[in-house]
Amino acid sequence: MALLTPLFAFLYHLPQVYKWLLKPYYIASLFMSIAFLAVRKTPGICDNLSTQREDGNSCDFDWREVEILMFLSAIVMMKNRRAITVEQHVGNIILFSKVANVILFFRLDIRMGLLYLTLCIVFLMTCKPPLYMGPEYIKYFSDKTIDDELERDSRVTWIVEFFANWSPECQSFASVYADLSLKYNCSGLKFGKVDIGRYGEVSKKYKVSASPLSKQLPSLVLFQGGKEVMRRPQVDKKGRAVSWSFTEENIIREFNLNELYQKSKKLNKTKGEKTSSLIVREHPCSSLWTLL
Repeated sequence: MALLTPLFAFLYHLPQVYKWLLKPYYIASLFMSIAFLAVRKTPGICDNLSTQREDGNSCDFDWREVEILMFLSAIVMMKNRRAITVEQHVGNIILFSKVANVILFFRLDIRMGLLYLTLCIVFLMTCKPPLYMGPEYIKYFSDKTIDDELERDSRVTWIVEFFANWSPECQSFASVYADLSLKYNCSGLKFGKVDIGRYGEVSKKYKVSASPLSKQLPSLVLFQGGKEVMRRPQVDKKGRAVSWSFTEENIIREFNLNELYQKSKKLNKTKGEKTSSLIVREHPCSSLWTLL
């Protein structure tokens, strides 16, 4: 059952992810994830492999291989309990499948283990997961524009994500943040992003560490009147992020997005009424000038 749970979760979400699942990165990852299974089960190849089975059948898993797979599947289930998006679920399955393949290949033959490990390192260095390219209402800042945008209008509330393109957590969170921007963006409540992996000065100024050890990526910061009001995750005295789940529900609750959105809508109506009033007041003058 432990082995089947990740598979059932994947099949359940398959209709949502089939488009990006067919991209080269995931196709290559899939083949690498099932490499040991293919070697162990392919006739003509498996016949020449060593085995610890009592019946001498080298084309089937021995008890130690089954034990390794069961243990790593349990780890996948534990990791997926904290996963937010489908991408994170699939990413965890792929990651630990590769770990299992490394262990199993080294146990089978050290040469095969070294070859597979080399392929994994090359793949990691040359291939990156595809970035989110869906719809969003998000302003992308640079080190030269972020301060001006945050301070331009004191009535505007900004929610800014500090991210880095190399961070798997930021890549997985991209679709969640985009959905929030589509639901809550308006003239009084805006969403922004800044890549602190690219703009190091922004990282220092706003005290968001880009180090993988700090676990601060991604960070969401709420600004009102150009000043920080709150952020998630919070950071302890040692500079490490306090564990926090970046689910849509948590963000809506912690940042009071529903309340902020309603206030922003009232602000829009007030601005609209003032604009209408100015038009009415200017109209008689323009008529007088027309008569003259």
